[in-house]
Amino acid sequence: MIIGVLSDTHSLNIPPGLIERFKSVDMIIHAGDICDLHTLKLLRKIAPTKAVQGNMDEPAVKKELPLKEVIVCGPVKIGLFHGHVGETREALKNAMAAFKNDKMDVVIFGHSHQALKEEIGGTLYFNPGSPNDVIKAKFFSYGLISIEAGKIKAEIIKI
Repeated sequence: MIIGVLSDTHSLNIPPGLIERFKSVDMIIHAGDICDLHTLKLLRKIAPTKAVQGNMDEPAVKKELPLKEVIVCGPVKIGLFHGHVGETREALKNAMAAFKNDKMDVVIFGHSHQALKEEIGGTLYFNPGSPNDVIKAKFFSYGLISIEAGKIKAEIIKI
C-alpha cells in the first residue's frame, strides 16, 4: 500500500506534479488546514482520502472532519492529528499527547509546516511539511508512506 501524505495546503494551489504523483497512490492522508471543501473534494477525486481538521479550516470543513482519527492499514495503526490542540504550541508534542493512550505505529501531523520524520518510543512521527507555503516552510514538501508486510517506509519528498 502506498499512501500520499500532505498537510497545510491552506486553499492554495496544489502543485501539478504532486497531484500527478497522487494519482497512483492507494490512499491520501491530509493532516489538516485544508481550509476549504473544494480542496477536499479535489483530493477525494484523486484517491480515497482521510483527513482531519486544522485550526484554519472553514466551518464547513470542520463540520465534516474529525479533530483526530485512527486509520488501520492491515497490521499498521496510523494516528492522524493536525497538532494545533494541546497544552503547548509545539505540534509534535501535541501530536504525541493526542495519542499517548493509544499504541500507534505512525502518527501523522501538520501545523508547523516543517517536514519531520522521527521515531520516538517505537512510534514514527511524520509531518509532511507543506507543498505550497511560501511563508513558514523551509521548502515545499509532501510525504509518501509505503506499507508492505507490516513494514513501514516513509519519505519526505521535496518539491
